[in-house]
Amino acid sequence: MFQQNFSPVGDSLALSALCAAIPLVTLFVLLGGLRVKAWVAGLISLGVALVVAIALFEMPVGQALLAGTEGAAFGFFPILWIVINAIWVYNLTVASGHFDVLRRSFEKVSPDQRIQAVIIAFCFGALLEALAGFGTPVAITVVMLMALGFRPIKAAAVALIANTAPVAFGALATPIVTLATVSSGASDDPRLNLDTLGAMVGRQTPILAIIVPLVLVFVVDGKRGVRQTWLPAIVCGVTFGLAQFVASNYISVPLADIVAALVAAASVVALLRVWTPSDVLTADQAVAEEEAHEHSGSSRSARRRPDGVSTSVTSSTGRAVGSGKASDAPVSDSGAEVAKAYAPYLVIIAIFSIVNIPAVKEFLAEKPFTYSFEWPGLDVLNPNGDAVATTIFAFNWIPAAGTLMILAGIITMLILKVSPGDALRTYGRTYVELKSAIITVMAVLGLAYVMNLSGQTGSLGAWLAGTGAAFAILSPILGWLGVAVTGSDTSANALFGALQVQTAASAGLDPVLMAAANSSGGVLGKMVSPQNLAIAAAAVGMAGREGDIFRKVIGWSLGLLLLMCILVALQSTAVLSWMVP
Repeated sequence: MFQQNFSPVGDSLALSALCAAIPLVTLFVLLGGLRVKAWVAGLISLGVALVVAIALFEMPVGQALLAGTEGAAFGFFPILWIVINAIWVYNLTVASGHFDVLRRSFEKVSPDQRIQAVIIAFCFGALLEALAGFGTPVAITVVMLMALGFRPIKAAAVALIANTAPVAFGALATPIVTLATVSSGASDDPRLNLDTLGAMVGRQTPILAIIVPLVLVFVVDGKRGVRQTWLPAIVCGVTFGLAQFVASNYISVPLADIVAALVAAASVVALLRVWTPSDVLTADQAVAEEEAHEHSGSSRSARRRPDGVSTSVTSSTGRAVGSGKASDAPVSDSGAEVAKAYAPYLVIIAIFSIVNIPAVKEFLAEKPFTYSFEWPGLDVLNPNGDAVATTIFAFNWIPAAGTLMILAGIITMLILKVSPGDALRTYGRTYVELKSAIITVMAVLGLAYVMNLSGQTGSLGAWLAGTGAAFAILSPILGWLGVAVTGSDTSANALFGALQVQTAASAGLDPVLMAAANSSGGVLGKMVSPQNLAIAAAAVGMAGREGDIFRKVIGWSLGLLLLMCILVALQSTAVLSWMVP
């Protein structure tokens, strides 16, 4: 048995917190500074976390190793289980040729890359986040963008940045459900429930939703992109934000992202029927302009040279898609083929909608569909002497999103007429392609569990909580830190939700505001979490270059986090206190 101590180093909370930060600093320096491959950085940082846990936080060697194994197992199931199977479904569409049909369908909505980024990465990505979460939107939208002619690193950056505002309500609001569970146990405030916390988050993340589409068009095309396509970006952001606010406050917290994604996509498509940008940025033009500023280097992205000679888009399966010269005759797809191309995603929506019907969800939450058990040999108590909940492993093998993705894949096989042999070979290739991402995610989740169970994360949180009223500014940072480490807003809420509420009580702050700030700030850590970087890099064939993507998105992550800190600080004062339900 091991009991956590948040001040083991010199009996000092500040010194202990600084020591607890060593594994995180190691991880980010290796990734962003030294450009070490993500899987190597993850394993090294896991080793550092184990050393800190054992040598400084006095965790027994056996308990520390068991904590790492539980984290690695959680990294594979349910997180990688979702991502691997989601990419397999995508790979089936590539193998059957229907991904090209889907790509051409999106091109018909608009051939402009800036608008494609808004529709695919933000709107479609938000729908995928609403249904599955846990990296699925990044895994699918990044390859869709690449097939439309985006260069790999830009496609990855766009997909990661877009996966922000919808995250708190992802997987049918699982992060907020978790937040309500842990925070209500830390306070007797009756407002700490799903509806009120969801309403509060719905008064924070819509602000991000207004800004993020503008950021996307800037990332794609700089200042010119904002100047020429600000209108669809604003329409998308405002309609998404308003719909998310209305749904989370007055309709249904779990359905907030579904409503917002559909409303935003419909609004942009309607706008494009009556408006077009002054200049259209096609894939050919974008690559020609980028190559004009480059003198060396190459990539696997979709590209056409200014002289009309083209190279192919290399998908995550290694197949060439979307190749052809600029003079190629346009392909006309039949309505039936277009319907088949969209079918896998409609199947996913249908399956997840059915499984999340309350009666069905409750039925699948029971044995034999779901098992929960204590991780063998792991016995950890918090500083108060209570058992730590994270030692309980939930194995929901049937209702897990990854399992539902397999079911969607089987139905997709039938619709697209992919043979069982081809489907199995595609599934095997998917594992091979994602091998680096698998190691990275399992290593980083192992690190997160070692830090959590040894008391390192709690030490950092308690140190930040000691700032009193100024904690209103730091509260979103705590959520950002949790998601950056775990890659999950759900996990960050489980880690820090109760701490946020307890700190609010001692500092005279509103517990609903502080709890919500943990989730809203956390969504901005999603784009820099090593496992999401690994997923994006693997999907575009850049495994080992996660550090390059990290440098592309870290500035946006910190800038938007600063905005959220300011918003929460104002909501904690008379200036915007009226926004707190």
